[in-house]
Amino acid sequence: MKFDLHTHHERCGHAQDTIRDYIEAAIAAGLQVIGISDHSPYFGSSEDRAQPAIAMAKSEFPRYIEEVLHLKQAYAGKINVLLGVESDYFPEHVEIYKQEYAKYPFDYIIGSVHLSGGVSIFNRNRWKKLNEAEHVEHKEEYYRLIADSARSGMFQILGHIDAMKGFYPAFSDIATPKVDETLKIIGESSVAIEINTSGKTKDVGGWYPSHEILERALHYGVEVTFGSDAHVPSRVADDWEEVQKTLKEIGFHHWVYFENKQKQIVAL
Repeated sequence: MKFDLHTHHERCGHAQDTIRDYIEAAIAAGLQVIGISDHSPYFGSSEDRAQPAIAMAKSEFPRYIEEVLHLKQAYAGKINVLLGVESDYFPEHVEIYKQEYAKYPFDYIIGSVHLSGGVSIFNRNRWKKLNEAEHVEHKEEYYRLIADSARSGMFQILGHIDAMKGFYPAFSDIATPKVDETLKIIGESSVAIEINTSGKTKDVGGWYPSHEILERALHYGVEVTFGSDAHVPSRVADDWEEVQKTLKEIGFHHWVYFENKQKQIVAL
């Protein structure tokens, strides 16, 4: 069974085309399951759209849900369309996010850390003029947030857990036990991590997370899933077969997706 749980569309302001376009691309790619998971609104502000070109407006969120559920019915028998969302993790706003998500019948929620220390994880300038100890501090703060997101109970999946390397490949070489500590917490929290193939669109190339982290994830009993993080329909299921092959080589026997927030196991 082929599936892809991480896709975006035009509502977020930095992806192209419609939800229907991604569903059609999934069918063309031979998928049986396609998850729609655009960026949630920023619920920590009173503004309707506090983060234009990053996340959809709060007023668009019910329409997003309605459209996905309509297309789920329209494509029944052709492909299983799942209702998801990619949610930022903001510790200070956990309760309001939980309240908003409780209103809707999500199949799964992807929790992603995009801001660490108040700065985008993709901001390569954060690394300039830092000494070795400060490099470690930045990496450890990022993984502290990921560990907290795993323990929050908000998410079924954690998104791109080493994406901070996206525009700073040397991130992977910063040594800290915090990565293993975080993987242990993820395993204990029964939250899956995605193999996200959008790293190939950034300076680092390749996937999130690294093969090394996937090997450690297996050691800690962490479940894995697949997400292309497609922002254009042509990237739906990108590298799916290569990821499947790599997971087998590492030693995984299955991966998972979520329907009605229930884990569905798929043999590799």
